[in-house]
Amino acid sequence: MRKLTTYTLALLGILVLFNSCKKEYETIESIDDAKIQAYIKKNNLTMTKDPSGFYYQLVTQGTGASLLNKDSVFYNLSISSLGGANYYTTAAYNNEGTYLGYISPSSYRTALEGANRGAKVRVILPSYLAYGKNGNATVPSNEVIISDITTEVLPTQWQIDDKRIVDFLAAKGLTATKSPLRVYYIVKTPGTGTSVDISSTITVKYTGRTLNGTVFDTSGDATISSPLVSLIKGWEVLLGMQKGAKVRIFVPSNLGYGLDAQTSIPGSSVLDFDIELVDVTN
Repeated sequence: MRKLTTYTLALLGILVLFNSCKKEYETIESIDDAKIQAYIKKNNLTMTKDPSGFYYQLVTQGTGASLLNKDSVFYNLSISSLGGANYYTTAAYNNEGTYLGYISPSSYRTALEGANRGAKVRVILPSYLAYGKNGNATVPSNEVIISDITTEVLPTQWQIDDKRIVDFLAAKGLTATKSPLRVYYIVKTPGTGTSVDISSTITVKYTGRTLNGTVFDTSGDATISSPLVSLIKGWEVLLGMQKGAKVRIFVPSNLGYGLDAQTSIPGSSVLDFDIELVDVTN
């Protein structure tokens, strides 16, 4: 009997220890949710919790048309920690863009449902719906992240680019001519030689910049030669210009490199070129 009692007590001790350990263990889901709720309370926010665990808020409704899954949507994105550390911000004079139904992660789509163009939404993602325990190059392990998404009112990239160029010109006090291509140009020095046509090979000196002033390419004091048709579409604004001309052109992104980022050019970049037509061969 004493032996049985000893075994029973030992078993009870193990069960108590096991239950104690169970109570001390907290899942990442509950840890993250507690962090998010504390942040919401501290900042006096009103947010909706999705069944999957993320929180979202429609900050501003927007003034444009209602967004549907089939619509293209263009937006600026900022990703930060609950403590305010910034991990990503869409580059100045640029934007992200895709169909609403394709936006990833899906939490962004949920937050934007029922919003209008120009809306701003905030999404708080628990770590297990963001970068998880591995994090990434800039986001630490198990980090809760905040995403602020501000959509553009204008429905197409070319309209957004056109407004960016017009606003840039106004801010810099520049006067430019808009071509049928929707490329804006300023003739600094008219040429007097051979005119450029679609079959021309042009020899130029040039410098290319984004609207924030970053130089992404330049010929320096050297020249380069290329068939006009081998260059980006926006350079066709040179058609009809003559050898010796010096011009500045502003190329909307769809006539440059589009939404795809290049080595030193963010996606959806308007391109700003200074070009000297050194020679024209027809």
